[in-house]
Amino acid sequence: MRLYICTRFKKLFILNLNKMKKVAVLILSFITLIISAQEKKEVAKTLDSIQQLDEVIISTTAIFGNKYVAKNRTGSAYYLSPKELQKFSFTDVNRALRTVPGVSIYEEDGFGLRPNISLRGTSPERSSKITIMEDGILIAPAPYSASSAYYFPTIARMEAVEVLKGSSQVQYGPFTTGGAINMISSQIPTEFGGKIRASYGSFNSQQLHAKVGGGNATFGYMVEYLNYGSDGFKTLPSGKDTGFDKNDIVAKFSVNLFPNSKVKQSLEFKFQYSDEVGNETYLGLTEADFNANPFSRYASSNEDKMTTDHTQYAITHKADFSKNVRLTTTAYRNNFARNWYKLNDVTFNGDKQSIANVLEDPNTLSDHFAIVNGSVNSGADAIGVKANNRAYYSQGIQSKLDYHWYNGDAFHDIEFGVRFHYDEEDRFQWVDQYSISNTGNLALTTAGVPGTDANRISSANAFASFITYRLKYKNWTFTPGLRYENISLQREDFGKSDVDRTGVNLATRENNVDVLIPGIGTNYKFSNDFSIFGGVHKGFSPPGNQDGQEPEESINYELGTRFNFLGISGEVVGFFNDYSNLLGSDLAATGGTGSLDQFNAGEVNVNGLELLVNYNFAKENATLSLPLSFGYTYTNTEFQNSFGSSNDLWGTVTVGDELPYIPKHQFNVGFSLEHSKFELNFNGRFNGEFRTLAGSGAIADNERVDSNFIVDVSGKYYVTKNLNVTANIINLLDETYAVSRVPAGLRPGHPFGAFAGLEFRF
Repeated sequence: MRLYICTRFKKLFILNLNKMKKVAVLILSFITLIISAQEKKEVAKTLDSIQQLDEVIISTTAIFGNKYVAKNRTGSAYYLSPKELQKFSFTDVNRALRTVPGVSIYEEDGFGLRPNISLRGTSPERSSKITIMEDGILIAPAPYSASSAYYFPTIARMEAVEVLKGSSQVQYGPFTTGGAINMISSQIPTEFGGKIRASYGSFNSQQLHAKVGGGNATFGYMVEYLNYGSDGFKTLPSGKDTGFDKNDIVAKFSVNLFPNSKVKQSLEFKFQYSDEVGNETYLGLTEADFNANPFSRYASSNEDKMTTDHTQYAITHKADFSKNVRLTTTAYRNNFARNWYKLNDVTFNGDKQSIANVLEDPNTLSDHFAIVNGSVNSGADAIGVKANNRAYYSQGIQSKLDYHWYNGDAFHDIEFGVRFHYDEEDRFQWVDQYSISNTGNLALTTAGVPGTDANRISSANAFASFITYRLKYKNWTFTPGLRYENISLQREDFGKSDVDRTGVNLATRENNVDVLIPGIGTNYKFSNDFSIFGGVHKGFSPPGNQDGQEPEESINYELGTRFNFLGISGEVVGFFNDYSNLLGSDLAATGGTGSLDQFNAGEVNVNGLELLVNYNFAKENATLSLPLSFGYTYTNTEFQNSFGSSNDLWGTVTVGDELPYIPKHQFNVGFSLEHSKFELNFNGRFNGEFRTLAGSGAIADNERVDSNFIVDVSGKYYVTKNLNVTANIINLLDETYAVSRVPAGLRPGHPFGAFAGLEFRF
């Protein structure tokens, strides 16, 4: 086994090195071409500094970096600012993203630990069809070979969140259909400072967040620690808590190199570590039990536990050759290990059934269900608890060159980027067998052997590049772009009997894909208060590693307007995604087998409308500010062909059916009272009903998740300039609601919860 791994690593290293050489030659050639080009002409007239904000490189880790730039892109974009995130001190990314039009989410655990995010109708399960980044680096455990986001960056330590949709997202693959989300972590401050925040509340939920940093002309640093957790709001018969505990540590160091050199250079190193222990399960409730007690859990899930740890290393070199030319290069490595030890199946009289099947039809499978709820004395090996033990890593190097210049009234900006990336998912799983007594106690009857359930490695080598050109002339802005992806996906299956991985029964498969992803966006500014924008681009998602499987492809269109009229500002965007080949994935998280194999769902049309409106009821310079925001999303989906699917997320599909887990209607309304001594924030969100299997017409009761309206409240009182008292209420109206029917059975949202804290800044 050791010889096999060494030989494999050597081959990968040689392959990576050859490709990296080609990348380096390409970058250096392009730099030489640009630096030797004519220097930009000085602008004859002085432009207003605010109007130039979108023409300045603000940050190497951000897509657009502030609200002004987001509002002036040729594609739809949203920037969740530090102020917005701090209003509610979000620990649940679902609650933060609800404010963004075009985002659909179905919850799972009530705390946002593993979100299921859809952008403009993409498949939401495990956020596997969107590009997720932290500081511009792909952050899903294995973005190409196993894109399901079982790890998601902790929103509580983020300074800002960027959501990009529309044509200019071709810069941020590999997933270009719905959009990209970039989480911006705490930045190194320019002077010494920090904060300490502590809170405590319902269900023994607590949070401690501390960070400190500083800098000068040559050196900067930032160190951050975050711990948060809860006993959970669900109850087990044993009395065991159903919560979690999570830690995050981040350290950043930067140095400005050669301060007297003509070429300004800097180096930044980032280290991040997180771990989690959570007593979470895939097991939900039947309809009857949910109606009786939605926060209960069956005894058979008593041993379920998720353990994870994640590390990231990143080193970024930035070189400003002039005020017009910047080259940024980042090398990164992400490691993620997790073992979700959870109830998987139930056996009665030799008939094994998945927990999804049992909870879907508890009357027919009544003997199996009696084992699940612990009301009988079962035989040995009646309960299968699977150790979903997996290790992931992703690593790569990416470079982006930006060159911008003026020519009379025209502003030009060229961005060229390349990335070489490798990622891997290593499955080494087993199943332990238990019996259960009518008192709800589980007893281990047969211990599984590691590697005898799943014993395989999936991997991907990917080379990506893009070029975009932005021309701004008078009131017009044009942004054409082109992305190229070359992906090689492999799987090596050692088989359930070769736990030492000698390769005696090794089965391999491979799939390769090359794709060009074009896009173009445009914006016309009638005045500072009114503009229209639109674009068209190709949507793409990588296929699986089955030989010959085609990728997911679509043509996406959008048309919108941004406005500011009588103090009312906002935007309206219409979009249409025309899928020629939608891919579904066999995930255990959606009631499937968990093989991750993808399947063809054919042609689908997704269209919709996004509305965002902002208004401040207070007069300018008033002592009390009263801002109101309203966001609405309409999403319509329709299959254009019929097919049969064994995956529980889809079911049997006929022409005209709608995609599951995508509500037609959503809206979010936020209102604040802001004073120099205090602030009070209200946020209400409506999530429309959605179906849990593909279908059309009225939704059957057992295939529907009902709509809900949830109100959250937060407040701050500024005791001194440095000390704040904080308070938060989740689900103010104590609404009891279901959030999904997957992975197995109905699951509740977070009930009423109250929390108080202190925040000290220095």
